[in-house]
Amino acid sequence: MDDAVRLEALEFKCAHLERAVQELSDVLYRQSQRLDEALLRNQQLRQQLELLENRVGDTAPGVEIPPHY
Repeated sequence: MDDAVRLEALEFKCAHLERAVQELSDVLYRQSQRLDEALLRNQQLRQQLELLENRVGDTAPGVEIPPHY
């Protein structure tokens, strides 16, 4: 096999690999962004839940929930 043909084949493979790596990098970046958004939303929901639990505890002290039958 001629050296020029081998070099061209290697360059072709290298170009495809570079494109694949870039695509994977883009996917990883988008997933990282979505994960950050999900973690932020989770933190916000936890804070809201904590506030609601504190309100329930403050407004009705001494109120017991009856047992279920």
